[in-house]
Amino acid sequence: MKVWAIANQKGGVGKTTTAISLGGLLAARKQHTLLVDLDPHGSLTTYLGFDPDQVEDSVYVLFQKSGGDPAPLIRSSKFECLDILPASTALATLDRQLGAKSGMGLVIFRALAQVAGRYDYVLIDCPPMLGVLMVNALAACERLLIPVQTEFLALKGLERMLHTLAMIQRSRETVLPYVIVPTLFDRRTRASLQVLRELRERYPARTWDAVIPIDTQFREASRAGAPLPLLHPATRGSRAYEDLLDYLLGTPRVLKVASV
Repeated sequence: MKVWAIANQKGGVGKTTTAISLGGLLAARKQHTLLVDLDPHGSLTTYLGFDPDQVEDSVYVLFQKSGGDPAPLIRSSKFECLDILPASTALATLDRQLGAKSGMGLVIFRALAQVAGRYDYVLIDCPPMLGVLMVNALAACERLLIPVQTEFLALKGLERMLHTLAMIQRSRETVLPYVIVPTLFDRRTRASLQVLRELRERYPARTWDAVIPIDTQFREASRAGAPLPLLHPATRGSRAYEDLLDYLLGTPRVLKVASV
């Protein structure tokens, strides 16, 4: 079972879009995939038709019990091979509730170990702030995807995320591979072009060679509650995520590198 986390310490950069798009593509390839929503906003949970304000059996239960079997909490989606461990808005209270309680950084790691035989892939959607939820995601994953919106403020979020990653790696005592994914790219704007150039200059070995473009079809897919690659596979956003997945799986197709 492969576990990937999608995180950045800035909101609105495409974390949930990345999780649902890659999850949908993996499921379409008959890979049994679990989406784990660790964001108290519950966007991923809402996307798949569940209400984070009302759901009772959520990932929050695992933290209440300091672990346990997540299987009873997992919900099937309407898409074959795609399940979700939903979020509830109560997750927003965890840092205050838990305080300095020891052992809470490995709750998700231990929980996923109990369902390892059921899934090929687990994708964890993280909140945009450092706390017990993000620490759990980074402790549980074996690969980190960092979506970075191609605008200047997003670079600060990336710097904070890399600082957090360095801290987590010291506690893990292992290197956590990561990939920077440029998102919401609009080649018509100078800001997008400049930020993409800067990402490639600062982090040449870590930045994906292509981009996720702005595509209004993502909003339509969200309203429909379906991953865009399953709803409209021919759109440019869908093709970009398919290229990203091939890259992550080590079987990249010929990519159209965005010129800067």
